[in-house]
Amino acid sequence: MDMVNGPLLKNIILFSIPLMLSNFLQLLFNAADTIIVGKFAGENALAAVGATGSLCFLLTSLFSGLSVGSNVVIANAYGARDDDQIRRAVHTSIWLGIFCGLFLMATGFFLSRPMLQLMSTPENIIGGSTLYMRIYFAGVVALLIYNFGSAVLRSKGDTRRPLYFMMISGILNVLLNLLFVIAFKWDVAGVAVATVISETVSAVLVIGALLKETDAARLDPKAIRFDWPSTRRIIAIGIPAGIQGIVFALSNVVIQSGINSFDSSSIVAGNSAAANLESFVYIGTGAFTQAEITFTSQNIGAGKHKAASRIMLESLVLVTVSAFAIGYGAWYFGHTLLGLYTDAEAVKQVGLFRLEWVCKPLYLNGILDVFVNSMRGMGISTLPTIFMIAGICGVRLFWMATVFPLNRTLETIYMCYPISWIVTSVIQAVLWIFVYRHLKKKFASRNAQ
Repeated sequence: MDMVNGPLLKNIILFSIPLMLSNFLQLLFNAADTIIVGKFAGENALAAVGATGSLCFLLTSLFSGLSVGSNVVIANAYGARDDDQIRRAVHTSIWLGIFCGLFLMATGFFLSRPMLQLMSTPENIIGGSTLYMRIYFAGVVALLIYNFGSAVLRSKGDTRRPLYFMMISGILNVLLNLLFVIAFKWDVAGVAVATVISETVSAVLVIGALLKETDAARLDPKAIRFDWPSTRRIIAIGIPAGIQGIVFALSNVVIQSGINSFDSSSIVAGNSAAANLESFVYIGTGAFTQAEITFTSQNIGAGKHKAASRIMLESLVLVTVSAFAIGYGAWYFGHTLLGLYTDAEAVKQVGLFRLEWVCKPLYLNGILDVFVNSMRGMGISTLPTIFMIAGICGVRLFWMATVFPLNRTLETIYMCYPISWIVTSVIQAVLWIFVYRHLKKKFASRNAQ
């Protein structure tokens, strides 16, 4: 896809549709894990898997952020038509996926149970949660290779093949879940093993695609190595994004600990099911903001800085409308949708309560992400991350430390989500204006020379 010339809005939508379908399928297959374990292994097994979500996200966030850095660096090189930079960044990205995956594998295996204990995970589910995490992190190398490989393909405008790879691995995941959980009675372990196998298949597929590329993005296994200039640029964008994910995850771990403190598997299970549903609401936001990063990066690389403001405004409209419509739809049909996860009415009621407070206003989170990802596409990642941490995480941690102890209810916990989104959106909007003005001055000065 030509991201520099032609109608931006049309191209953003065309680029985003496969991303949206890919995100949807990924979430659908992840939901299948939760649904199958909840329906066929029971409430405790559902709670055991659900209790690991925020912790798994915490441990993988930094390295997922690095794949964002790869996307920006390679897309910028495509815009500038710098084949040498493309080749070096592609091979460095795959090297980072392998190296970081091995490090994360060891970390996740040894820290799983201690971290679950710190989160006050109920005793009746901590054994299953630990088993799930250890198996999950045994396959995390494949997950990171797929993330970095997909980032390479997206940076050149290819969102279709990652979609096809997701479909293949996802269908395999569901079939293996049915086999391992229902037929073999492996419960929590069955879900984890199915995830590892399917992620390995997706990694093999994306590597196979890169080996067959015909341009500068073609992967040569002998050329996979550490390249410091490329790594430095990837880190400059990716580390702040990853740190943001880590601190986000930390704040969510604190929130999960507050939920765990009620010592009720029904509350943990209901919260987990609703959180899984909320991920579907975010598919439009995730697709449009991923497109925003890539389009902005390519246009900046091509010297078209004015396109950055148009891309941001068009992304803002697309994100707000999609998140608002899907969020209210998920809340309205919440009882029916939660019934896919569990038959227990107590679990459904907890899930409905979370959907009311967190899912309906999720479009606020989308607005926030539009400003942040626009700045990352412009090559500015550290400042948005600092303000994001101060706004989102600062508000949530302060809330859990001061307000929640005074009124220990689920409503008190869930209120911190929309409040933190509103505060941080205002901060990021102001920051975006300053960053864009600085960018215009930079290009004006360069043209004057």
